[in-house]
Amino acid sequence: MLRAVLFDLDGTLVDSERQNAESVARVLTRRGRPLTDEERAFVIGHGWAEIHHHLVSHGGVDLPLEELMRMAAHERELLVQEQGLEVLPGAVELVRRVTGRYASVVVSGSSRAEIEMCLRALDVYGCFPWFVGAEDAARGKPFPDGYLLAAQRLGVKPAECLVIEDSAAGIRAGRSAGMTVVAVRAGNFAGQPQDEAHLIVGTLLELDDAMLARLSDGAYAIIEKQ
Repeated sequence: MLRAVLFDLDGTLVDSERQNAESVARVLTRRGRPLTDEERAFVIGHGWAEIHHHLVSHGGVDLPLEELMRMAAHERELLVQEQGLEVLPGAVELVRRVTGRYASVVVSGSSRAEIEMCLRALDVYGCFPWFVGAEDAARGKPFPDGYLLAAQRLGVKPAECLVIEDSAAGIRAGRSAGMTVVAVRAGNFAGQPQDEAHLIVGTLLELDDAMLARLSDGAYAIIEKQ
């Protein structure tokens, strides 16, 4: 039975993955260290610890993890001020509907400052009792730590949780946690593979009450992988 819904943020509720990568690029470019296309792609869906390790391993970065997170969060806020924040179809409506029926939190690889900024911009900050950010788990996505921590704090079993994700790393994290995973195409601009999800939908608008009931009963199937 479905008892909790765990939302990813970037690429799931907001179309912000490009801004995430650009915020890191701006920080490093100012330090004379451009971000490569491969590194930009890696930023999508991964947690901050994994991003920092990847950057250190591929050409180096002279900033500690916490400092890079802080500086990137500031750049991301500036980007949102410049460009706005694109809300993905059905995101706000689904959050408000689901959080009134199920225990619900956000589990994101972004920093807590970034998560709070986005949720306030969406006007759904008050829908969640708390959220899990990069600072809360030793390992980020694709590892299951954040999702397992959320289930533990909510007092539910992993099998009773529904994860809503977009990235390959996030989907793998949810599956590794033993949870049911729905992948959403709308914010997956990079075309990352989503075939590990139990169910793939085009937008969050498709997650109506009938589909949530099917998911609660375990009646899901992988659809439309292409």
